[in-house]
Order: sequence, then structure tokens, then C-alpha cells
Amino acid sequence: MRSTGTRGTGTGADTEIRDPAIDLVRFICLVLVVVGHSTMVSPVLHPDGTVTTENTLAEQDWFEPVIWIFMVMPLFFVTGGITGLQSWRRLKAAGGTAAQFIRARLLRLVRPAAALLAAMVAGLSVAAALGVDRQVVQLIATGAGMPLWFLAAYLAAQLNIPVLSALHDRVPWLGFGLLTGLVVAVDCLRGALPDLANINLVFVWCAVQQLGFLAADGHFSRLSRSGLLGLAVAAHLLLGLVTGLGLYRGNMLVNLNPPNLSLVLLGVSQLAEMELARPVLAPLAGIGWIGRLLVVAGARSLTVYLWHLPLLAAMSGVLLLAPIPKPSSGTAEWWWSRPLVVLALVLLLLPVAAAFGRLEERTTAPQAFRCRPAVAGVAVVVVFLPVADAALNGLSLGLLAAGAGCFSAAILLLGGLPLRLRHAVRGGRRRGPGRGAEGALPAA
Repeated sequence: MRSTGTRGTGTGADTEIRDPAIDLVRFICLVLVVVGHSTMVSPVLHPDGTVTTENTLAEQDWFEPVIWIFMVMPLFFVTGGITGLQSWRRLKAAGGTAAQFIRARLLRLVRPAAALLAAMVAGLSVAAALGVDRQVVQLIATGAGMPLWFLAAYLAAQLNIPVLSALHDRVPWLGFGLLTGLVVAVDCLRGALPDLANINLVFVWCAVQQLGFLAADGHFSRLSRSGLLGLAVAAHLLLGLVTGLGLYRGNMLVNLNPPNLSLVLLGVSQLAEMELARPVLAPLAGIGWIGRLLVVAGARSLTVYLWHLPLLAAMSGVLLLAPIPKPSSGTAEWWWSRPLVVLALVLLLLPVAAAFGRLEERTTAPQAFRCRPAVAGVAVVVVFLPVADAALNGLSLGLLAAGAGCFSAAILLLGGLPLRLRHAVRGGRRRGPGRGAEGALPAA
């Protein structure tokens, strides 16, 4: 049996050692998301003065099979399940509670998001005051806030880890099966009850997260290489069958919101492929400069994820108004301009990550802060109030302001300020940033 690197035992107290292969996978996923969004966002200024955005890749027929490879959101949740389960087991073994786990997860994710929302509200308000067309402001607010849907879905999955792990510990495969069954049930009813499909934002990503639980306990590492290859092929064949029959769209970008069974199948294949790639990933992650890059990127991954689309939207808006040639979306000139867009976005992200990345660091050890279940519950409700509103009514400048206020209130309620950084020393060695147990996003 091959080692998974994380040494998950399923007995409750797994090791503190992070799996470098998982960190590398998370980093690759983050890079693909940033590059992918840079090739999707294309604002268009029409002769009548109106502005719209085009999703260039979604309109390219040749891209549908390619997105099966580059749609990495399921892999985000698989790796989040691996690190999340291990973090919860460590906390529980140290005498921690579910409320403490929820508090730590909320603060890790909501603090960077609150800073982003506040900055967006300030920036868009200034733009509106300077006379920028109201439609453009609304368009930027809607597009730039899109990463928040992922944050909401990720939070919903992570906050359920204490409950789902209890089910997993008793009947590992049944938990995944039950959640997948709920996904199918919602998919069957979504035609008659369209709004019901939004429930799959929880069911789909919790089911994919359960795959990470199974991986953490070594259920997939016990398979032979031929077994893993067969699993990946079978998942893709089943995915091809349900899309070929017209039960689901072949475009995974369309299947993403709201999510459906196709993304669970994609998660199975991606997990099998990740296990197949382990013999290559682990040595790569062990190379000195790559390991150092993973430490730095892992400590600022959520900041990069949250800020890359707002920065891209702002940059696109400035270029749209600038008196420079603007190639039409999807043309050869447009594609040749993409590397420059990615480079400019990276240069903008560097100072932002340096300025706001510290918000991702933990204030204290989770078990060192007493948190009553009622307080944790109220904080969860406060956080998800603007999220639910956005899902039902869409994003707007006012809702971004309400979200910033609600997120800030939750942070204060949970005692997330001031930032008192914990420097854990274990075995005489200080643990560096990015190697902590929290591991919220792909390396994040």
C-alpha cells in the first residue's frame, strides 16, 4: 500500500505533517483558476455606450471538452476535505469542540473576505462619485464579487465537517453515498422546482468533500495504479454518458452554478488522477525552491483567490475606457493579449497579498479560545445572511456593503480582533506560515 503522505489513520490523532503533494496540487489549482478567469473576462463597450461582459471561453465550442480537464473546483473541495478532516481530528484529540472548530474556520475565511468587501465598497463608491456610469459600477460589483459564491460553498462544506466526520467514522462510504443520493434527488426535482437547485451548493460540495475524507483515511491509496486508472476512466465514461444523453450539459462552466451530479463525477476522476500523479508530485514538491514557493503561496492563497477577479475587473474597466486598441473577444489578437493580462494581474496581486495576506493567519490556537455553541451559531447566521441574499437577488453595491458589515460583526462576535499571532513551537522548531493545520484553500 502506498503512503498518502498525510498519514491519516482514521483513529483520531493524525500527524501534524502536511502532505507536500497536496500543497502542490492546491497551488496548481489556484494558478489554473487565475489564468482561466483571465481568459474568460472580456468587457465590451457598445456604440450606444452600454457595457456588457462576455465569457469568451464559455462561447467557444472547442473549449467544452477542455474544461473537463481545467475545471478544478471539485479538486479544491477534495483537498479541503483531506486537510479539514485532519485539522478537526487534531483539535478533537486536544480536547477541542465543534464550536471552536467552526470559529477557527469562520475567522480563517471571513476576515480576508471582509477586507475585500470593504475595499470594493470604497473603490466602487469613489468611482460612482467621480461620474463612472452606474451600469459599469454595477457590472464590476457583480463580476468582481463572483469569488464569494465559492467562499460561501466552501464555508458551508467546512462548517459541516464535525457532523460529517462523525458519519464518516462510522460508515465511511455511506456518508458519500447519502450525499450523492441527495444530489441526484435535487437534480431530478430542479425542473419542477428551479429554486431547489440551490440546495446542491451544499449537497454537491459536501459529497465531494467526503471524497477527501476517504482519501485522508487511505481508501484510495490502497488501490493499485490500474485500479486508480480504471476509476478515473469509469468516472469520465459515466460523465460522458449523462452529458451525451442530455441529462446534464457538457459545459462544466454551466454545470457549476448551481452545481449538479456532473461535478461529483468529475471530483471522483480528479481524485483518482491525483493519486496516480503522486509519485511525480511528491518529488516535485520536495525541490527546495518549489517547497519555499508553496509555503509563501499557501500562506496567502485565499487572499489571491478573493482578490484576483476584482483586480481583473478593475483593470479591464480601466483598459476599456482608455484610448487604446481593443481587440474583439476571441480573435487572434485577443488571445495574444492574454499573457500580458495575466502578467499585469500577477503584478497587481503581489502588493495586495503582502498587504492583506496577514488576515489569513490564525490569531490563537483553536482550543485556546473558548467559544460557546450559541455564539458560533449566531456568527454562522450573520455570515450567511448576505450570502443568501446574493444567491436570491444578485450582487449589488449595497449588498457588498451589507456583506462587509455582517462579516465584520461576525469577526467581532468571535473575538477575531485584534490579530494576536500564534507562533507555535513544536519539538523546538517554529512552524512556518502555510504549514499550519488550517489549510483553508488551495495552496490554498
